[in-house]
Amino acid sequence: MGKERTAISPTREEDYPEWYQQVIKSADLAENTPVRGCMVIKPWGYAIWENIREVLDSMFKETGHKNAYFPLFIPMSFLQREAEHVDGFAKECAVVTHSRLEADDDGKLQPAGELDEPLIIRPTSETIIGELFARWVQSYRDLPLLINQWANVVRWEMRPRLFLRTAEFLWQEGHTVHASSEEAVREMDLILELYSTFAEEWLAMPVLRGEKTENERFPGAETTLCIEAMMQDRKALQAGTSHFLGQNFSKACGIKFQDKYGKEELGWTTSWGVSTRLIGGMIMCHGDDDGLVVPPKVAPSQVVVLPVTPKEESREQVLEYCRKLVEEIGSLSYAGSPVRVELDDRDLRGGEKYWQWVKKGIPITLEVGPRDLDNDAAFVGRRDVGRSGREGMPREDLLGRLPDLLQEIQDELFRKALAFREENTREIDSKEEFYEFFSNSDGGVQGGFAMAHWDGEAKWEEQVKNDLKVTVRCIPQGEGEPGTCIFSGNPSLRRVVFAQAY
Repeated sequence: MGKERTAISPTREEDYPEWYQQVIKSADLAENTPVRGCMVIKPWGYAIWENIREVLDSMFKETGHKNAYFPLFIPMSFLQREAEHVDGFAKECAVVTHSRLEADDDGKLQPAGELDEPLIIRPTSETIIGELFARWVQSYRDLPLLINQWANVVRWEMRPRLFLRTAEFLWQEGHTVHASSEEAVREMDLILELYSTFAEEWLAMPVLRGEKTENERFPGAETTLCIEAMMQDRKALQAGTSHFLGQNFSKACGIKFQDKYGKEELGWTTSWGVSTRLIGGMIMCHGDDDGLVVPPKVAPSQVVVLPVTPKEESREQVLEYCRKLVEEIGSLSYAGSPVRVELDDRDLRGGEKYWQWVKKGIPITLEVGPRDLDNDAAFVGRRDVGRSGREGMPREDLLGRLPDLLQEIQDELFRKALAFREENTREIDSKEEFYEFFSNSDGGVQGGFAMAHWDGEAKWEEQVKNDLKVTVRCIPQGEGEPGTCIFSGNPSLRRVVFAQAY
């Protein structure tokens, strides 16, 4: 038998980076624009982002946070207030130096009106928000101040990739001020818990929670916590971060308050964020060689009804049945909302229509033709199990089972992703085994997640980064087993997670 034809070429095994690009293209999620490194997020991709945003926004509001909006432009002097912060972001900054354009003698537009001080297009907003928080916080009664912003940011990427690294991307950034370090640390932990819950319960993406090493933490932070997910090429993706900033930005920006005894204190601050990178993670976690696979909870449409009308004389009858079916499905509830269903009555061949929806990753397809009318049934396709998961189902059974079916798909996606991570995670106890795990003569990704003892010395981080492009992804939370560092032989408090990463 010949090799089964796939909707996406190349396959994941043949060329994973190119497969990723082709999935985005075939699902009509996004595309590059004339500005290098910038993307347009198309309606199907943006609807996924809207669903992500809606759920996270409700989580933030339920925990007392309020939304606000802050300026896109940050005076360059603000960025220089916190030394580690400016060092961390200087190479990624886009800088505005002029305020207008004027035509030269040849009629070509040239920058004019040089600004007194250059402006940075926000790569992140700690410094500008800190300046404003200093005005808002005067007393302990003003605390805690819990603010979130949904916005775009710009970081000048040299090697852009749609959703994963683009010069401009969408995100949320939370910024909070607290009266004590303990309260700020609790905030950092709370947000990481929200991110973990969202990643696992909504994106069906298993994550490891832990702390970043000093080399990997956010510039200007005392502690950075993260969630890390394994993609199908066994690389890690940092999917969200939560930072305890201590009093570093309060000192830099003058965020002070009078405590209940009248003493002036510096505030304790946090910041945290996730971005459209989550969509990239979802693609690489669940996609297959036929295209995108979207978890039902974040799918723009969870069910599509596809009329199959080979004969003109039965066309209207089939369409009428499908319209009624859409109405009945739309009255059902899943994950706290009406089931999102649409009718695709475009004048296209049935096979072409079906495969377009497969590549877009819709959880359930319902095909209805003249024979299905006779049986009062529909032909049901489950995206998570591919071509083998299509079966006829009576309409009453379908309507009774549909919400449970969506949850089955959601759970199965998580189960498969978790099993994949566990299969590709290994405890490693020697340097030789470590290098063998991550070495690959053809230049591809080898290994997965290596759980190994490390003594905390930065020189070993640097060595494996240079030799293998491997980094410490996180120091897992919870108690660990003491052991011996595989690089130095020194005592180690616990195993940490090493991996190649995006």
